[in-house]
Amino acid sequence: MARRAVVLACAGASMWALAAGATRAQEIVIALGSEPTTLDPQIRQDGGERAVNDNIYEALIFRTPKGELVPGLAAEMPRLLDPTTWQFRLRAGVKFHNGEPFTADAVVASIARMLDPAVRSENLSYFSTLVRAEKVDDLTVNVVTKAPDSVFLSRMYWLKIIPPQHARSPGFATQPVGTGPYRLVEWVRGERVVLAANPDYWGAKPGVQRVTYRFVSEIGTRLSGLLAREFDIISNLQPEYVKRAPKIGRVPALEVPVVIPNAISGVTADARVRLALNLAVDKKAIAEKLFGGFASVSDGQFISATWFGHDPTINAYPYDPAKARALLKEAGAGGAAIELVGTAGRWLKDRETVEAIAAYWQAVGLKVDVKILEFDGYLKRLFDRQSRPQAIYVSHANPLLHADRTLSDYYHEKGRGSSNKDAELAALIERARSETDPAKQAEIYHMVMKRAHEQAYFVTLVGIDVLYGLSQRMDWTPGVDGKFLAKDMKVTR
Repeated sequence: MARRAVVLACAGASMWALAAGATRAQEIVIALGSEPTTLDPQIRQDGGERAVNDNIYEALIFRTPKGELVPGLAAEMPRLLDPTTWQFRLRAGVKFHNGEPFTADAVVASIARMLDPAVRSENLSYFSTLVRAEKVDDLTVNVVTKAPDSVFLSRMYWLKIIPPQHARSPGFATQPVGTGPYRLVEWVRGERVVLAANPDYWGAKPGVQRVTYRFVSEIGTRLSGLLAREFDIISNLQPEYVKRAPKIGRVPALEVPVVIPNAISGVTADARVRLALNLAVDKKAIAEKLFGGFASVSDGQFISATWFGHDPTINAYPYDPAKARALLKEAGAGGAAIELVGTAGRWLKDRETVEAIAAYWQAVGLKVDVKILEFDGYLKRLFDRQSRPQAIYVSHANPLLHADRTLSDYYHEKGRGSSNKDAELAALIERARSETDPAKQAEIYHMVMKRAHEQAYFVTLVGIDVLYGLSQRMDWTPGVDGKFLAKDMKVTR
């Protein structure tokens, strides 16, 4: 009897260990550099929010890991009824996590809310061509644009569909409800967000059953957690730590950082000063020393060479500190004071890059006041249209893979992050947006790029490979858009 009891006890312990191991195999922990400022999918331009909400909410159009646009919540790709009207047929039987049905009403409500000026969405520039959505029947909806829009399908890939009823509740920003493969379990402010697999998901069931997001601003602490097997994925892996990580994920040239000088007022309103700011920075040294070769010098444009609209004939601003000093003297700006705003922990080596830029500017005689802000305060400065920062660092990824998104946000005079009043440039951007011939559209974009380069509206830097640290048990290859899609992740034994 005693021997039988021991056998049963050992068997029970083994079964418990197996069960515990199986449970862990279905759970992962992701360490992000910053906590979401909200979980409302339509309000902020916030990478932490997207990392979470991309798993909760879905769009009418999906993008495959290789970049192909395919039907998502739409049953098929939309058809163009006339030059400004697209018709979607929707998937039947899909429900939001709270039981609300996914119908044309949800699409109409999502677009109406995004376009509502009272909402003040930081994502509005993505959807500036949209006019409205019209319900045809429960599973058919028409989306109307202001003019022919060659980027329409990519815009629909970016528009998350919200539940009409729940979106009106006071707790919507902290209690997200989507149609996606994961639902919110809890958000403990300052500590974690936990998601669980949606048992009623309409698509393929995810293998990972539980995802916990932790918020760790210091990359060294994130790496230590990865090596201690506390984390399974960490964001913004430093190049110098690549060899220490058990595995890495890599998306080439996904992030394009720049400094946006104020071309409207102050010392940087003079184009000679803006050119001097470019010439003062040794971009090759930043690519090699700061990013360990996981970056390449940007060729004078705020878009990656892989995005439609890039002009291959434009060259990078050279490193020429002597000419930078001469231009500053010519503009009467020798020894001028300039404020440089940045943040820390949101993008790879953001603080270090800002500090390096400040050192280069100081070397040509400028007095640089560096302001490193918490991310929420930083976003408020970046998108403050009434009082533009003298110079602000921003790193930009463009999952639309098309110049229109970047130009609408940062080149157009009314862009949420732009710092110029160039009406001619804005007119070119708007003209390109409605041009449906790709060759003609590219030609207009090249005109935009050349004008912005001549005016030095940006201090262009490098294109950065986005690096993720992975635990040994993780099997995940990031897609071209760099999204943290847990449904694409697998855990190996």
